[in-house]
Amino acid sequence: MNKKIGIMQGRLLPKYQGRYQAHPLGYWQNEFPIASKLDLDSIEFILDYNNAEENPLLAHGGLESIQKIEEASGVKVRSICADYFMEAPIHSDNTMIVDKSISILVRLIKNASLMNVKDIVIPCVEQSSLKNERYKNNFINNIKKITSIAEDTNINICLETDLAPKPFANMIDLIGSKNVTINYDIGNSAAMGYDPVEEFSAYGDKISDLHVKDRLFDHGPVPLGKGNADILKVFELLSKNDYQGIIIFQAFRDDEGVEIFKDQLNWFHGNVKL
Repeated sequence: MNKKIGIMQGRLLPKYQGRYQAHPLGYWQNEFPIASKLDLDSIEFILDYNNAEENPLLAHGGLESIQKIEEASGVKVRSICADYFMEAPIHSDNTMIVDKSISILVRLIKNASLMNVKDIVIPCVEQSSLKNERYKNNFINNIKKITSIAEDTNINICLETDLAPKPFANMIDLIGSKNVTINYDIGNSAAMGYDPVEEFSAYGDKISDLHVKDRLFDHGPVPLGKGNADILKVFELLSKNDYQGIIIFQAFRDDEGVEIFKDQLNWFHGNVKL
C-alpha cells in the first residue's frame, strides 16, 4: 500500500478570500516549503472556476513555475482537484457550457501529462450531482468524447460522485475506459450514509485517489476522529485491495490551516496503520 501522504492545496495556508477550499492565487508557492517540512509528498492542485486562466495549470508559463517550486521543495503535484467542473458541469444541458468545459478538460489533461500528474479529480457532487438520470447520461456521453486523450496520456479522469455504490460502479462500466477511475472521499461517503464495505465491494479496484476527511452524517466536516467516518475500516479495505494510489489530506481546516492539520496528522499516525 502507498504510504506517502499529500495535502489538498491551500490547507497549510490562510484561507483565500475566506473560502474553505480554493486555489491560493498569488501565494500558492508558499505552501510547498511548509509541506516539505511536514514530510508531505505532494500537493493536490486546485483548478477553480473563478480566475481559471490565471491558475498556473492553464496560465502561460504556469507549468514552469510549478516545476521550479517542485524542484526546490521536493514536493510534487501528482493530482489535480478540478473544482472548475462543479460550477461548469460537463453534464450541463447548456451546450455552450459543455463545449467550454470539455475544452478546459482537454487542456488540463495535456498539461497534466507534462507534469507527471496521475489523477484529475472531477467532483460530481452538490450543484454538479449526477443523481438526476438525464445528467448522468449527459456525463457518460460527454466524457466518452475525451477518454481516448486520457488513455493516450495515461492520465486518470478520477470521478467523485454522490451516487450509491452499485449505480456508481455501473456508470464507470458504461463509460468503459481504464483511465476513468474513482476518487474515494472518506468523509463525504460517511456524510451520505454509505457503507464502505459495500462501496469497496462495488468498485474498490477502481479507486486511484483518496481524500482523507471526516464528516458527521448529513452534516459538514469535523476534525479526524470526531465524525461518522469509519477511517480505520476504510484503510483496512484499502490494504486488502493493495491500494497504491494517492492519499490526500482534505481534512477539516480553520482560517489558518497549519496547526489544525498537524493535530489531525498526529491523530492519523496514532490510529491508522499504513
